[in-house]
Amino acid sequence: MNPLAELDSLDLDPAAKSQVAGMIRALLEQTVHDAELLHLKDAQIQAKDLKIEALTHELAHIRRIRFGAKSETLPPLQRDVFEETLDTDLAAIEAEAEQLQDGRPCGTVAKPKRPRAGRQPLPDHLPRVDHLHEPASCTCGHCGKNLVKIGEDVTEQLDVEPAKFFVRRHIRPQYACRACETVTAAPIPPAVIDGGMAAVGLLAWVMVSKYQDHLPLYRLEQIAARDKVILSRSTLADWVGRVGVALQPLAERLKWHLLQGGTLHADETPVAQLDPGSGKTRQAYLWAYRSNDLQPGLRLIVFDYRKSRGGEHARQFLGAWKGHLMVDGYAGYKALFTDTGACIELACFAHARRKFFDLHQANQYPQGHKSPMAWEALQRISVLYAVEAEGKALGIAARQQLRAEKSQPQLRAFHDWLLKTRTGTAPGGASAKALDYTLKRWPAVMRKPDICRLTTTPWKIASDPLRWARKIGCLPVPNVPGNVPPLLLCQCTS
Repeated sequence: MNPLAELDSLDLDPAAKSQVAGMIRALLEQTVHDAELLHLKDAQIQAKDLKIEALTHELAHIRRIRFGAKSETLPPLQRDVFEETLDTDLAAIEAEAEQLQDGRPCGTVAKPKRPRAGRQPLPDHLPRVDHLHEPASCTCGHCGKNLVKIGEDVTEQLDVEPAKFFVRRHIRPQYACRACETVTAAPIPPAVIDGGMAAVGLLAWVMVSKYQDHLPLYRLEQIAARDKVILSRSTLADWVGRVGVALQPLAERLKWHLLQGGTLHADETPVAQLDPGSGKTRQAYLWAYRSNDLQPGLRLIVFDYRKSRGGEHARQFLGAWKGHLMVDGYAGYKALFTDTGACIELACFAHARRKFFDLHQANQYPQGHKSPMAWEALQRISVLYAVEAEGKALGIAARQQLRAEKSQPQLRAFHDWLLKTRTGTAPGGASAKALDYTLKRWPAVMRKPDICRLTTTPWKIASDPLRWARKIGCLPVPNVPGNVPPLLLCQCTS
């Protein structure tokens, strides 16, 4: 209905009609202005709601990292009907896998292994040092006749011999020929450090203590000082560098074996590097490359130390390698995945799950509610993880068939759900970001070869000692020659 048209049809005084028309126009303009203002206010409120959601999510995420549990498991009370049977199914799957490994047909019931209560027996591989305790007299105290041995009572105690320093003397007799006056002696035994005072055993103790037991060099200095052996930190650091140089060929061989695999996992982690003269540390990176543990061959993880997080470091390490590379969403890897198809990207499902898990945990604050969208995503992903657990002990062909029958339909349904959910989610919020992260990487998610896991979790587990050392402050990378610290790490982790 047009008020001005209705006004023209009325028989009114022209002056009054003009005045009323002006009032109508003013009201219409005010109505349009109010509608535009209301629309603007709605947009501002929506933007603020998204900002509040993002900040609430970020604050809850920081609080969980700072004060909460580090694992990404869900509380048992929050499981739905589906998850109530998940543990039973996984237990049955693991039992069936054990039967196959033991050579027993599926369906046979193995005798349950009860955990032994009390103190466990000492390991059989440890050497035994016998101490014989004979009685003070072998004569009977009642009748005076000789005693006869009828048995013995054996008690075992676990003992340890602490690290013991000693001097290894190499004596080379000098022999001379009286006829031609030549002098002969045995050659000097080879040493890791020519002319150095450190024997192989001492160097091995230093390396294992530092890189496997995470003892900093100043503690090794203190341990040696208890035996009045002076080993300065500068000397120990020099030995670390020299051993690293000696192990360089072994590290290169490990890298060669690693690059023979067709599927690799890659990730990078920051470390603090000592900056002499400044009294501070600067951030460097250890790039880690791990073999696929579902393929035959050596299980290796090789660290590559770099001063930055630039993507060119991954290209330099991999060189002309061709295969499938599982990575997270870091943009530095994107240059590897060119149109040539030499390096094919695989997406880690754990990173996609973490977005929904963080969203689910963040929505526990402050009213205690949770995100139904994040919860459903976690449920759908848990189904895929259950299939992976079922196929863990299977061969490549059997795992391929299992994934085709169970994983592929679940993945397609999950993708359809992501698309449908995203259309009804406002952009810019934490929910949209979680959905977009998975949708943008979906081609790499669906490109799983049948010989690879869903996640980069094996690398995370293998790098636990590295993260533990960093946590207790025992892994500042020193300024030693070349790529020594990561080379030593890869020796100990492989």
